[in-house]
Amino acid sequence: MKLSNCQVIYSQFGLAIHQNDHQARRRFVEWAQNEIAVVPDFHKRILFSDEAQFWLNGYVNKQNCRIWSEANPQVYVETPLHPEKLTFWCALWAGGIIGPYFFKNDDGHNVTVNGDRYRAMITNFFIPEYNNHDVQELWFQQDGATCHTAHATIDLLKDTFGDRLISRFGPVNWPPRSCDLTPLDYFL
Repeated sequence: MKLSNCQVIYSQFGLAIHQNDHQARRRFVEWAQNEIAVVPDFHKRILFSDEAQFWLNGYVNKQNCRIWSEANPQVYVETPLHPEKLTFWCALWAGGIIGPYFFKNDDGHNVTVNGDRYRAMITNFFIPEYNNHDVQELWFQQDGATCHTAHATIDLLKDTFGDRLISRFGPVNWPPRSCDLTPLDYFL
């Protein structure tokens, strides 16, 4: 086999879009265009938020790890069944970033996000940090993760942002499966 004639083809992965998602995405984009027509820099006033997870065992996505060889080197990489991972959150807008916030339990161990932990982060970290910035009229955006959309979470965010909340079950509905509409999908 000649390597000079070979090329690596990478697959692109994305969430499957459901039939009704197109309508929800269109409604959101039309709403955003209307806001931009009134306030041209409206997109700079959206505080995009999300979490990301990182595996701490040196895990490498096998789609990103290629070995070029004329003979099969029989590489075998052992991985634990439940590797430790780190979950962090941040919020990003045109004026800066709030975070990162690392989700840990009382013993300092890494944990995943649930509704109680998310609300604790909003209450004890995000809102105080947000209030330390000289910002007015920012809109808060979050995706439709269950921990984000619990009634207690939505009520907590409405206390700070009022109608300037873009979220599933919020005053402005974030369309489902629309991670491509947030810049954090490209930066986290």
